[in-house]
Amino acid sequence: MAYDPGAIDATLAAAVGDEPQLIAELREAFLDGVKRCVDAMNGADSPDGWASAALRLKGLAASFGAVRLMALASEAASGAPHDGGVLRRLQRAIERL
Repeated sequence: MAYDPGAIDATLAAAVGDEPQLIAELREAFLDGVKRCVDAMNGADSPDGWASAALRLKGLAASFGAVRLMALASEAASGAPHDGGVLRRLQRAIERL
């Protein structure tokens, strides 16, 4: 799956137009939401809690066109809770945003 670092900015620009400050604020809000979802995954005390947080992350990523992040969240939702490999790949994907 290809990684498109401009997908989020393009999605935001399509939604709000040529407003660099607003795009930056929305991007920051997106990243905050992503980090909260991953924190919820890390803190999940049950498989259902893990899957629920991963599905929230998947939906958030889909809303912003973050295809790679969406795929990883989907993998996490259907996989074993607290999978270290998935968490590491999620972290790398977030760092690239």
